[in-house]
Amino acid sequence: MKYLWRLLGYLRPHWAGVLLTDLALLVGTLLSLAVPWLIKRVIDIGLKGDIRALAVSAGAIITVGLLRFLVGYGQRYGGGWLAYMVSYDLRNEMLARVQSLSFSYHDQEQTGQIMSRMTSDITAMQRFFSGALLDSLNLVFLFTGVTLTMLKLDPILTFYALLPFPLLGVTAIHFGRRVRRLWKAAQERFGYLTAILQENLTGAQVVRAFVREHYEVEKFSKANQQFMDQRLKTIYTWASNFPFMSFIAALSSALVFWFGGAQAIAGRTTIGTVVAFNGYVMLLAMPVRRLGMIVNLYGEAMGIGERLFEILDQTSPVQEQVDAIELPRLQGHIRFEQVGFHYARTQEGKQPTEEVLSDINLDVPPGSIVALVGHTGSGKSSIVNLIPRFYDITAGRISIDGYDVRDVTLASLRRQIGVVMQNTQLFSESIAANIAYGRPDASLAEIQAAAQAAQADEFIRTMPQGYQTVVGPRGVTLSGGQRQRIAIARALLLDPRILILDDSTSSVDTQTEYKIQQALHQLMRGRTSFVIAHRLTTVKEADLIVVLRRGRIVQQGTHQALLAQGGYYKEIYDLQLRDQEETAAANATGRAS
Repeated sequence: MKYLWRLLGYLRPHWAGVLLTDLALLVGTLLSLAVPWLIKRVIDIGLKGDIRALAVSAGAIITVGLLRFLVGYGQRYGGGWLAYMVSYDLRNEMLARVQSLSFSYHDQEQTGQIMSRMTSDITAMQRFFSGALLDSLNLVFLFTGVTLTMLKLDPILTFYALLPFPLLGVTAIHFGRRVRRLWKAAQERFGYLTAILQENLTGAQVVRAFVREHYEVEKFSKANQQFMDQRLKTIYTWASNFPFMSFIAALSSALVFWFGGAQAIAGRTTIGTVVAFNGYVMLLAMPVRRLGMIVNLYGEAMGIGERLFEILDQTSPVQEQVDAIELPRLQGHIRFEQVGFHYARTQEGKQPTEEVLSDINLDVPPGSIVALVGHTGSGKSSIVNLIPRFYDITAGRISIDGYDVRDVTLASLRRQIGVVMQNTQLFSESIAANIAYGRPDASLAEIQAAAQAAQADEFIRTMPQGYQTVVGPRGVTLSGGQRQRIAIARALLLDPRILILDDSTSSVDTQTEYKIQQALHQLMRGRTSFVIAHRLTTVKEADLIVVLRRGRIVQQGTHQALLAQGGYYKEIYDLQLRDQEETAAANATGRAS
């Protein structure tokens, strides 16, 4: 129930709407209670032949019906408005929470699961606020009003009329508990189904390239079957309980006619009273028949609330201190002091992983270019991810210009760090908007200047709408080299003091590679740069080469000094970089001849 109470707390900012909607419900209940009483009056007076009283009663019934129509409109409009306001607030809060979480959360959580909770779960939550919540309040008002009215008319007959209702309550509670478990399981299946679909659509090119369309269809079909089976269990539970609840309502009506009819024959009550009692039972019959649906939606809401608050209650291991300071304009002097790091949890989310980095010590002067070299899994990406605090270190200290990165605000730190990676992320917006992503207030002249420095202006001007050309999702309408140059322009416009680069250009042609290298040289000028090095030119031009092996620094120095030392760097050079140098030498000889 705690999740349900927390969800109801989202109504608090909209208290005026809640008050008006509840008022409409209360007025509607009072008007509903008037109809059986008016019918009783018509029957009892009509049997005496008072035609004038009949006409007045008939007019009153018509008036009450019209008022119920107007109030009912207010009820449903208010309920719908509140439902959409709550879902609006929930979506905004959930996205803000997801955006605030560190990389470690996204390493473990499937994107499809997050999307499912922010879409289908919140849509189902709207049904609860606009339907079940209103109906349950209506039932409470109506049951209270009907009980008090019937007690006033005939206490003994009231006892018989309400006798079956405790059984109805027990059945509804048992039903709600079962439905909650089933609904949560169904939503988890749907989240898994969404995750498979999201992976399939984003990996469409890989699927086609490896002719795995049939496999993907089968995988999706299997997950879809599991989701359908889980939903059918919920439907079966609902279908087997709802008719029984309707039977209990019918039983109440039968008791009224049996015992009330006997009293009317004996002259202890009037026929109008018996008809009125049946009217009140029928007035409860529709909400009672919906009780199964109401309990179902309450069960869904509790299951959904648990899933939503799993995200909303997440806390990022990367936290700003309460007294965090704003970084001034940096020079870019970076120091790693006995830094250790391991990822917070395994994929199962149970135990910490092995240490990824251990005893990392680096002193990087401002404006230096640092090349990180090592085999896959050596810790290169982990080092660069620690500088902007995408993850937090587990031992030691990282400082920039003497400031511990944990003592400063995340925004002031990350605004001064530019990131250009091999897999460039662009958004379905104009090229200008993508370049200005880090500085949305930049002028078109500034955007164009950054693009020119990044060797991107020429191809951008050939696009159909130039800088206003909208790129496709993830920039798929652009080549790899074009995407990378836009990413470089984006970093240049930010004018960061520190750069993190993955300068891989193996997937582009020679001419594009040359332009990207020229853009990178422009980008790194006067800035402290950490480069995950794949190209010999980057390695040779670096002020410091850091050689990593199994999360430790095994060598550091310049290219010539490390070659002279031999060891692990020499092995990497012979395996990965010597061919590049020999090819470059051969090309130079060919040009000379």
